[in-house]
Amino acid sequence: MSIETETYSALDAPEYAPAQFVRWFRDVAPYVHTMRGKTFVVGFGGDLVQEERLNALIQDLSLLTALGVRLVLVFGSLPQVNEQLRLKGYDFQFDTGMEPTSAIALECCKEAAGELRLDIEAAFSQGLPNTPMSNAQIHVISGNFVTAQPIGVIDGIDYKHTGKVRKFDITSIHKAISLGAVVLLGPIGFSPTGEAFNIAMEELATHAAIALKADKLVFLNQSTVLRDDNGHIITEIARAEAEKILKEKSIDPHFANLLKHTVKAVRCGVKRAHIIPHNLDGSLLLEYFTHDGIGTMVVEDTLDDLRPATMDDIGAILSLIEPLEADGTLVPRGRHIIERDVEKFTVLEHDGIIYGCVSLIPYTNEQMAEMACLIVHPDWQSAGEGELLLKHTESKARTMGIKKLFVLTTRTSHWFMNRGFIQGTLDDLPKEKQINYNRSRNSLIFIKNL
Repeated sequence: MSIETETYSALDAPEYAPAQFVRWFRDVAPYVHTMRGKTFVVGFGGDLVQEERLNALIQDLSLLTALGVRLVLVFGSLPQVNEQLRLKGYDFQFDTGMEPTSAIALECCKEAAGELRLDIEAAFSQGLPNTPMSNAQIHVISGNFVTAQPIGVIDGIDYKHTGKVRKFDITSIHKAISLGAVVLLGPIGFSPTGEAFNIAMEELATHAAIALKADKLVFLNQSTVLRDDNGHIITEIARAEAEKILKEKSIDPHFANLLKHTVKAVRCGVKRAHIIPHNLDGSLLLEYFTHDGIGTMVVEDTLDDLRPATMDDIGAILSLIEPLEADGTLVPRGRHIIERDVEKFTVLEHDGIIYGCVSLIPYTNEQMAEMACLIVHPDWQSAGEGELLLKHTESKARTMGIKKLFVLTTRTSHWFMNRGFIQGTLDDLPKEKQINYNRSRNSLIFIKNL
């Protein structure tokens, strides 16, 4: 497990031909259709503003609002607060993690939050012709949406003006975002007695996403990428596995803090929680509009329903396969084939019912593997279970050192194309598979680089 820092810019990207642009625009259409009316909570730290990346982010956020996303934006101000403290001659500096906030530090927090709020509102107010903000006309609404309370004394330490979320004015927030406005939440909350408290951006964004039952919580991280032991970016991780990493792995404290909050959000009902690098230009768009994304997405551990198949599962696997063999979608295998290869199968099981399966057949000499029998019972289709099986198979293949995953299909080519597979030829297959290829079926070949 490692975290790496990389820097990217859209300015380095090559020019695209018109046909490539049209294909890309059509490829993102399914994502556009699914996002209208969804609620996103997006959190970022003051470092993003410090690195002069605010305008690019606002342009991407304005695009999401134009596509119907209901947006709540949460900002932090740690580097700006530290700069205020330095300018005023104080030695104290805030770091990652919970720390006491003195009365003097609170004034610096107020100043920094107010300045950033105005900068964000100004960025949303841009509208120059020939820019992404032209004709945007986005209204930003901020105010006393957050009721805070003091953290108090913990282990003998008085945290003074450091606070935590008590509740949100959910009705007002829903009303604002339903009208197409962006709700802006800063790192200052107020108690019923009128006191102000310094609240961590991560805490605020996480509680907002939970209270709003948001579809997505997105943290824009300074510059880190989570990778597995083989160096691959972990683009999706089950909540249970993320909790295990937090307990067992030594990772960057800042990233660990974000991961802890994404885990909490998903555990409390947020459908998806993302950590993406803000130093990649357009990272928010790349995370949403590309199949694999460019950051780490935490999901509820539905992977608990996934397990290796056993001999006791053969009857259930056959019941899934037989209707597709009968209509010609799958090549007939027979019970003896399933019994022989049962250890290559993974099944989806819920409450004792097996409702999906997939097999992974490795060709280790060529570092390739075939994904076969990817089936979800009709009653469970359209709920993302096929996607779950695909992601699991890709992850399993990577752990085996597989570099390319291929499928043979006669009916579902578009499904695989939409998930990053590219059409190949018979010559692209492992030699053993070329020999055993059933030419009478004329199956199409699709390959995905892992």
